[in-house]
Amino acid sequence: MLRGAAVAAVAVPLAGATAGSAFASSPVSAGRSRGHGGGGAGCHGRTDLGQNVLVFDPSMGDAAIQKQIDAVFAVQASNQFGTERYALAFKPGTYNVEVNVGFYTHVLGLGDSPEDVVINGHVTVDAQWFDGNGTQDFWRAAENLTIVPPDGLDRWAVAQAGPLRRVHVKGDMILMPSPPGNGWSSGGFLADSVVDGQIDSGSQQQWLSRNDTIGSWKGSNWNMVFVGVQGAPATSFPTPPYTSVDRTPVVREKPFLTMDRHGGYHVFVPALRRETTGTSWHRRRAAGRSVPLTEFHVAHPGDSAESINRALAWGKHLLITPGIYPLSAPLRVSRPGTVVLGLGLATLQATHGNSLIEVADVDDVSVAGVILEPATPHSPVLLRVGRGRSRRSHAHRPTALFDVFPRIGGAVAGGTDVSLQIDSNDVIVDHVWVWRADHGLDGTVGWSVNPAGVGFLVGGDRVTTYGLFVEHHQNYEVLWNGDHGRTYFFQNEHPYDVPTQSAWRHGSTNGFAAYKVGDHVREHHAWGLGSYAFFNLNANIYTDRAYEVPDTPGVVFTSLMTVCLNDAGGGGILHCINNAGDPVENGFGTYNMKAYSNGVATV
Repeated sequence: MLRGAAVAAVAVPLAGATAGSAFASSPVSAGRSRGHGGGGAGCHGRTDLGQNVLVFDPSMGDAAIQKQIDAVFAVQASNQFGTERYALAFKPGTYNVEVNVGFYTHVLGLGDSPEDVVINGHVTVDAQWFDGNGTQDFWRAAENLTIVPPDGLDRWAVAQAGPLRRVHVKGDMILMPSPPGNGWSSGGFLADSVVDGQIDSGSQQQWLSRNDTIGSWKGSNWNMVFVGVQGAPATSFPTPPYTSVDRTPVVREKPFLTMDRHGGYHVFVPALRRETTGTSWHRRRAAGRSVPLTEFHVAHPGDSAESINRALAWGKHLLITPGIYPLSAPLRVSRPGTVVLGLGLATLQATHGNSLIEVADVDDVSVAGVILEPATPHSPVLLRVGRGRSRRSHAHRPTALFDVFPRIGGAVAGGTDVSLQIDSNDVIVDHVWVWRADHGLDGTVGWSVNPAGVGFLVGGDRVTTYGLFVEHHQNYEVLWNGDHGRTYFFQNEHPYDVPTQSAWRHGSTNGFAAYKVGDHVREHHAWGLGSYAFFNLNANIYTDRAYEVPDTPGVVFTSLMTVCLNDAGGGGILHCINNAGDPVENGFGTYNMKAYSNGVATV
């Protein structure tokens, strides 16, 4: 969606704090979390989660807790490209507070179940910082909480990279900014959650719900997808544009931080589930393993790639506390079962033309909750799983990625050939936003300033994605060469800033498809896909097609659409898939197709 003007970063000192020592005068000692059962970088049997992890206990009093929540929001409300990162962690108990969730703010309960932490108040994302336009409400998260809104309505008006996981909303939920009708919101992700009442999507453009239980759903716009959701509306694409898949074929839920009754931290790693509906935890005990934080290296800003890799080589898991991590070499994950978990949208920056995370072709690795960005003109790849084609099966213990957000430009200038590459087999991808910036700080955005080739490159077989958001790359946004792949929900925008048609052409083809399945692929299935065009340089730019696939019976696309957001004369998309489907061009327009396979389109 056209997002409006760029917003500069904001860095506002917190009340009672000095730079580098946030909340120094608050009831949380120096803003730091210290608990028993420490691990990794902790010392003297204590765990140091850093000055930007605020751990709340009901005994602190609601007023004192509210003051600290409000102080974080005052800094983060409009801090779109700032360097501040925060995690607001609630120990088990009940709190009467209002939690506004700004940029780079991660709200999490520390219980074994979402029912262990109860917020009698709202946990809110709104868009008053941007005149009620929610299309830039990025990079924030909430998880593992019960929310009891006093008025019965919670608001989560996000765009990309704003996941809501493992929550129980005791009431209704709305997914658009306030007041109703005031502005768009642009893409969201709800997983492993219960909403007792009705979810109203309002102006939300597209949305994925996975393994939820909901009372009912109201509203639609372009592309609403439900996978394994109890209470989901039936498939009716395109009128309204609902696509429902009864069961989730294979998934693991995101690992999360917990605290035991003695104050010791653990990371719970949920078990693999197959052919499921509903949540992993509601009215049952979640299956999985609890790993004490003593088995983790707890990383802090200033840690080097060398020191973190040393800990990984020793067999430690990795917890990355909130902050910015300039790295001159990739983090290398080679041990099966390793967990890499970021708090507070921890951000890794490649400073020497390097990659950032390299996962070997091993079983059962989890990578979750990180932003990845190049800080030099060329990094070959930001995150890679495996290296080259492999015959090794990981079906029983697949590696999984959760809430991983590559970002090229916006905060720092940089470029990459491939943003995210998967060569291992059986990998599960559960919510990624792979973004080449279309706006940002001065000097960080431009056709040659933040170049990015392929956004999401798959070479492995049997790779499954839930919530695949890929935007503005200069080559194929998604290039899928592995066999037996599956995608549940895809959202895309072509690059805005194409200077000339000749700069965005390969051979005789105008532009690049947003989602290309390799010509040799025999089987691939995708549900609920949307690709949008907006070219902002008045250069009359076209792409020949949004989706490009081999015409074979095993490749099936279901519920696919295209949108043109250009003014008259701006260009557009000539075909929906291959050479099928009407153009959307030279003014606002949408096109819907129910299905495509083996050269046959169903409209």
